[in-house]
Amino acid sequence: MLPKVLPLLLVAALALPAVAQPAARDILASVRMQQAQQEVELQGQLREGGKVVPFSLTQTGPVIRYSFTNPDESLQLRLGAKDSQLEEITHTGAAKVAGKEWEQKVRGTAVTYEDLALKFLYWPDGKVLGEDYIHTRRVWKLELTAPSRQSSYSKVFVWVEQQSGALLRLEGFDWSGRTTKRFEVVSVQKIEGRFFLKQMRIEELNPGTGKVQTRTYLEIKK
Repeated sequence: MLPKVLPLLLVAALALPAVAQPAARDILASVRMQQAQQEVELQGQLREGGKVVPFSLTQTGPVIRYSFTNPDESLQLRLGAKDSQLEEITHTGAAKVAGKEWEQKVRGTAVTYEDLALKFLYWPDGKVLGEDYIHTRRVWKLELTAPSRQSSYSKVFVWVEQQSGALLRLEGFDWSGRTTKRFEVVSVQKIEGRFFLKQMRIEELNPGTGKVQTRTYLEIKK
C-alpha cells in the first residue's frame, strides 16, 4: 500500500529527521497521524489483468470510505491512535471485519481487507534496520513483527521516505518466512497543492518459487 499507502495509500506531508535515526514507534506514529488528517474526495480503480474495479474514495479526517458498485458496497476504515477498524457497509447495514474475514480479497483482487486496514502500522514490535534508497529517495527501512497469528503476515518490511514520511514500499512475509506480497509506489501526482498517490503496484508472489502470481494496480484519478 507510497506517498501515502494503502488508504492503500495517500502521500503524507511529514518531515522526519534526516540525520538522527528515530525509533520505529516514532516513525509509525507520525505516519498514522498524518494519514488521519486528510480531507479528500477522489476517484480510483483497482486494475488486475483485464479486470477493472472502479471506486470512489472519501476521507474526512480519520474516516476513509471506499465505495464500489455492482453490487453497491462500501468499506469504511477508521484510523485510531492505537488500532484501525474496518467495516463492510451494505444495504443491510454495517458489519465490523474480524477473524478470518481479514483474509478476504477486495473484489477478487490481490488487495486483502487486512492490507486495506494497514494493520501492520499498529504492530508494537518494530525496529529500524537502517537507511536505504528508492529511486534516489533516502528512506528508513523498518521491520515490523506480527504480535499474533491473527495476521496472514509474520512480518512486514516497510520503506519510509525520510523527507516526506511517505510509505514507498512494503513487503509481507508468511509464517514460514517467505515473501508473499509486495507493494510499491510507481508514481504520484499533485492535486490542489498536495501530493497524492497516482499508481501503486501490488504483487502477489508464489511463496514456493518467489515468482509473481498476480499483479494488481491501485490507481487514483484527479
